[in-house]
Amino acid sequence: MAKHYTAAKNRSQGRESWAVIFRHPVRLDASGKPGRRVRRGLGTTDENQADVLVEQLNELLRRPEVWEPAARSSLHAQFDGRVLDIFYDGIESSSHDPEAFRDSLLPLPGTDTDYRSVLMLGTTGAGKTTLVRQILGTDPETERFPSTSTAKTTVADTELIFRTDEPFRAVVTFVGRDEVVDYLAECVSEAALAVFRGASEAEQRRRLLDHPNQRFRFSYILGRAPVPDDDDDDDEPADGMDSIDLAPARAVIEDALKTLHALVSAHEQDARELATGEEDERLIEELIEETLDTALRSDERFHEIVDRLFDEIELRFDLLTDGKITRNRQGWPVGWAWETDSRAELIQAVTRFSSNHAAHFGTLLTPLVNGIRVSGPFAPSWTEEGCPRLVLIDGEGLGHTPNSVAALSTSVSKRIETVDAVLLVDNAAQPMQAAPVAAMKAVVTSGNATKLVVGFTHFDMVKGDNIPSVEDRKEHVKASVDNVLRAIGEDLGPFAERALRQRIESACFFFGGIDGRLNSEKKADRRTINQFCLLLETIETIRETGETTDIRPVYDRVNLVLAVREAAAAFQRRWAGRLGVQYTPGHPKEHWTRIKALSRRLAVLNQDEYDTLKPVGELKLELDEQIFRMIQQPVRWEGHEPTDDDKAAVFDLLVNEIARNVTELCTRRIKAAHAKEWQQAYTEHGVGSTFRRARIISTDIYERAAPIPSVTPSIDQNSFLHEVSAIVSAVAEDNGVRLL
Repeated sequence: MAKHYTAAKNRSQGRESWAVIFRHPVRLDASGKPGRRVRRGLGTTDENQADVLVEQLNELLRRPEVWEPAARSSLHAQFDGRVLDIFYDGIESSSHDPEAFRDSLLPLPGTDTDYRSVLMLGTTGAGKTTLVRQILGTDPETERFPSTSTAKTTVADTELIFRTDEPFRAVVTFVGRDEVVDYLAECVSEAALAVFRGASEAEQRRRLLDHPNQRFRFSYILGRAPVPDDDDDDDEPADGMDSIDLAPARAVIEDALKTLHALVSAHEQDARELATGEEDERLIEELIEETLDTALRSDERFHEIVDRLFDEIELRFDLLTDGKITRNRQGWPVGWAWETDSRAELIQAVTRFSSNHAAHFGTLLTPLVNGIRVSGPFAPSWTEEGCPRLVLIDGEGLGHTPNSVAALSTSVSKRIETVDAVLLVDNAAQPMQAAPVAAMKAVVTSGNATKLVVGFTHFDMVKGDNIPSVEDRKEHVKASVDNVLRAIGEDLGPFAERALRQRIESACFFFGGIDGRLNSEKKADRRTINQFCLLLETIETIRETGETTDIRPVYDRVNLVLAVREAAAAFQRRWAGRLGVQYTPGHPKEHWTRIKALSRRLAVLNQDEYDTLKPVGELKLELDEQIFRMIQQPVRWEGHEPTDDDKAAVFDLLVNEIARNVTELCTRRIKAAHAKEWQQAYTEHGVGSTFRRARIISTDIYERAAPIPSVTPSIDQNSFLHEVSAIVSAVAEDNGVRLL
């Protein structure tokens, strides 16, 4: 028999409006069982009306027959619309699509126009957003848009449309309410573990306010602890944004930390007692921490901390006096839009959604944003050519991955397929570290090498007694590139190296001093301006791959089987190490909190990665690379003897079409087909849960999603091999290619 929960009204300290708190009988909680804690505003300050609404909600909680979304339509005459919105939120399929929302208010130029779309890729701190500023023509001192930093700054796609003779327009979309609550809960949990470990007060506060993967820095919204005057080096004044009294938020934060100390003290001993039977010292800490985390999340005081932090965050939307906010039926903002003839006003308004300036901490909404689209008559200050026909897409940085076999996010892979050009931004002073190399490999193995453009920033920092001239410095940087390209050729084959060398020769540019205003009177700045002009010309001339010749390769199907086998084996080795199933060089065991966070994203949040853990992207990477190697090795050619250009054109055509289908295959086999298993992995708790979770992910998900083909018949193994084979066969047939 289904458990019946009860709703109760609630009003936070300092708030006049009433809210309701209840356990939802259908929605899953943090343990994966029905009974998610829900707190929603009732939209009234009248206590009697709040009582009526709460009683209506209790009536719904008493009637299991109305817990299906289909029952809602028959209840409108009996229940207040607010009650129905609260109860059915999260169990009805969501119709909100952030990208579609932006398209409805500010569409991107169509593919039938002469606009060129450019995806910016680069490591954190390489300078890609600074490069965007120069092309956009925004002043680095007075406008500071988009925001830059040596740390991870851009955490949402920023789409910039250059349009002549039109007003400045902006559309911003926001992360969903439940996702914000879930991330807050993860931060509160991290802070509690910091308390348990005896971390400093500053570290506890940092854990509470800034999410481990740096995506949700709630300190931008709630503010940080006051900095002593003698410790503050920033003499710049805040540039015109409304201020807010941060005392209430600071009080909430301090109270949260005090409560967490009490919570840890209350549950720590029980957690330690559960670990007394464990002999392996290395595992005792993991066991205690996970047991403690489970106990904390079951304590109402834990959720009260989340509630109070969330209330403070929600108040920041009151600072939006310009533009129009669109809210969903539960009152949470889903988007904001504005139009103005003033560039200064637009940039100041958008700053609240994109800035990372410390002077504005406590007033920013940056972490809550999942997309910004801005259009207007932007133009570089260093040219008289006017507004270029561009769409610049500046996304999250590649990070600082330790090796060149890292996978791109699936969202980035899909973007690469749809844009006209990929501008890879790298630091000339430290060129070709692992992340940009991984990006180049992903671009070439997906058949998109002709889209690649490379821009080296910090060229003014390339110095040495042995490289006195500009050309010497360029050759010095290119020498590092040359070493990387040779390594890529040895790894992926000669046509990968050939394609990338062609791009380096024809589409590689060097930029220095771009963090300030460029002055054409200065020789160094003139060189940089010239490089920018050549960059824009190159982007303008990039076109889709032309028609291939009538020659066609012939392949041995056995080689495809071997490619799939090696891809699956490499994927399994990578994850066996991370999950602690077996030792794998280069892939050390991940901390239990990261594996659990990954399982949560696939089980609950409808995402396919967590930080550097990207199982969908990693399976795609292995398949793309192995298939790319196979495609370069036909048994023969039909037609006349092909040139290297002929071969490259055919190879790019085939791997591009195959890679598009591989993305969908990997998403389905890793994520969609194993939703139940991800849920089971996430809900594991108690003694031995870290091992059980690892086993479920390794055995029940990965070994079934990407099994290594063997001589032993297996439905799972055969289905994976057959699905990959079907993709390759279909692409081959469509293009007149034979598989023997």
